Amino acid sequence: MLSQDSELILIVDDTPANLEVISDTLSDAGFEVAIAPSGERAFKQLQLQLPDLILLDVMMPIMDGFEVCQQLKANPITQDIPVIFMTALSDTESKTKGFELGAVDYITKPFQEAEVLARVKTHLQLRRLTKNLEQQVAQRTSELNRALQALQSSQLQLVQSEKMSALGNLVAGIAHEINNPLGFVNGNVNHIEEYTKDLLGLLDLYQQHYPQPIDAIQAEEEAIDLDYLREDLPKLIRSTQEGIKRITNISTSLRTFSRADSDRPIPFNLHDGIDSTLLILKHRLKANETRPEIEVITNYGLIPKVECFAGQLNQVFMNILANAIDAIDEFLLNEKTNQKKRNGKIHIHTELLNRSVMIRIKDNALGMSEEVKARIFDHLFTTKGVGKGTGLGLAIARQIVTEKHNGSIEVNSTLGQGSEFIITLPVNTQVAS
Repeated sequence: MLSQDSELILIVDDTPANLEVISDTLSDAGFEVAIAPSGERAFKQLQLQLPDLILLDVMMPIMDGFEVCQQLKANPITQDIPVIFMTALSDTESKTKGFELGAVDYITKPFQEAEVLARVKTHLQLRRLTKNLEQQVAQRTSELNRALQALQSSQLQLVQSEKMSALGNLVAGIAHEINNPLGFVNGNVNHIEEYTKDLLGLLDLYQQHYPQPIDAIQAEEEAIDLDYLREDLPKLIRSTQEGIKRITNISTSLRTFSRADSDRPIPFNLHDGIDSTLLILKHRLKANETRPEIEVITNYGLIPKVECFAGQLNQVFMNILANAIDAIDEFLLNEKTNQKKRNGKIHIHTELLNRSVMIRIKDNALGMSEEVKARIFDHLFTTKGVGKGTGLGLAIARQIVTEKHNGSIEVNSTLGQGSEFIITLPVNTQVAS
């Protein structure tokens, strides 16, 4: 807050006698005073030092007080300085014009020293109070913004934790339920393979020692096509074993995706995380009644394991890839009458750059406008219809990448050319717990 001794008052008047009288009065009262005999000189004075209040004569040549006031209020630097008009004009029209231009008060000539001091002190005090109030409002606004950011961050962490916990438990439960029957099916098939070999060996032995079977046995051999059965049964067993192997891989991927994060980062193969996420989303990539299958093209570079919270990064991959599928679905649905309708594609590229791993996920959907791109990571912002998006997915993804892993996430997008999300993660970093 300014003290009275440091407050500067600029007096603008083309009459030297008026300048002298008011200047002496204000100086005697302890104010700093600057004078200007014209509007032009007043603006030069303002370039040197901004006053706390301006006493402005109305009737001046070349540039009158009304024009000076209008220019003061049009300039963001000077618009908040209180202006008190000094004039012999006392008609209502002149006063109204002055107030409309932004003046705070009028002092009528001839001056009364006590009145001038009283009005000056009143408006300086009002200015001090206004500045103080503005500072309090700004400080309070800043505090509220910090509190809002902290609340949004906590909300995102809670949503992320609950979402991953629920999804992780579901997927882990499915994987566990698959593993139980898968174990004994795999064991049984291995035994069946051995038993089949034994039975076929025994059959060969019978045919060796009894080359001429009775008519009933010979008829049954023809009925069941024994030669074809001999050839096809091992194939069926191998096919079953291949199916078991694929189910095992699916179960492994499910466990990779749903892995529970410990209280510290662990080395993790990001390709495993991306592959497990694609497996979860595989049903959404398949062809449907509105479009052909979405093609996923992976270009994996030679990257090391990254110290990270694997489950959380899997959630980032899930959010970005699911959004890419949504964008392609919406674009192709709207383009269904276009003869040059494109096939949906998602490109995933990884590479090592200066001890950081870069992951690029690009789709060939419609893309984003500059306005959408600027807000895509904002809390609760979504371009999807009601009930189709929460506006939390990408906000959570940014928090996981930037706050939990000291990485970065950005988006490149042009309308009509699709969108590309670029994630950069340090290979070794002190991540947040």
